[in-house]
Amino acid sequence: MKRLIYILIVCSISVSANYSIRQIENMVLKIHKKRTGLDKTVLENTFEPFASNIIEKKNTKEEVDTNINQPIELHAIFGDKAYINDKWLKVHESINGYELKYIGKRGVVLQKDNDIKKLLFHKKQNNLIKLEGR
Repeated sequence: MKRLIYILIVCSISVSANYSIRQIENMVLKIHKKRTGLDKTVLENTFEPFASNIIEKKNTKEEVDTNINQPIELHAIFGDKAYINDKWLKVHESINGYELKYIGKRGVVLQKDNDIKKLLFHKKQNNLIKLEGR
């Protein structure tokens, strides 16, 4: 009985196939055409995907002093950028007087003169969402 059903399914598929060999060859050629992607320079010149709409104003001396005393918190790492205190930074950029020296998988290193800070993510929690790779 199973063989009969299998034979009927194969026959119905082959009968309903209305493509000629030439049409199938054309479809295969379209699939095998090399697709051109974006050039690396185009990708490097794209705008920041996580840019905020907040307009930055020039800091006065009082605002700069309060920013320096503000705690530095690491929120995320995405590729070669780190999200620290609501700001995306690359290596050699600075925040609160500290220069970002290194971005790793689990944390970053900040330096200000001889003062070095390591900001690390907490140990993995047992979450429903798991992120892998990098």
